[in-house]
Amino acid sequence: MRTVPEVGTEAPDFTLPDQNNRQVTLSAFRGVRNVLVVFYPCAFSGICTGELCAVRDDIGTFQNDGTQILGVSADHVFALKAWSLDEGYSFPLLSDYWPHGEVADRYGVFDRDRGMALRGTFLVDKRGTTRFTEVHAPAEPRDQDRWREALAALE
Repeated sequence: MRTVPEVGTEAPDFTLPDQNNRQVTLSAFRGVRNVLVVFYPCAFSGICTGELCAVRDDIGTFQNDGTQILGVSADHVFALKAWSLDEGYSFPLLSDYWPHGEVADRYGVFDRDRGMALRGTFLVDKRGTTRFTEVHAPAEPRDQDRWREALAALE
């Protein structure tokens, strides 16, 4: 596992397919929107569903004119599509399936032994600079109030 990007450093760029198999590139948001990159272990799991349903239910905070949210897991695009439809997610769920976990590894949150991402959250500002980081174990839910505080600090 690599080191987690430090606050104040450039966020590693990436391009991954979303649940609709459209390519999404982090650097495409530079100068346009802040990006909240939310790594999670597994689609359809209890904690992941709870976290992303909370995002869905407060989408205006996490996806608006100033901010884009990107969920990222090592799940296949087809699993992400089914999960997105089941839960009504209107934000991109990106597949880090192949090369398996490569982007999560660049962010220091890939558990190679289990083949899944840890619960890593990274706020990237419009300049591409990492402004907030947190990493939690797969079974440890995150406090989304911390995300709201980090977003508010950018305004």
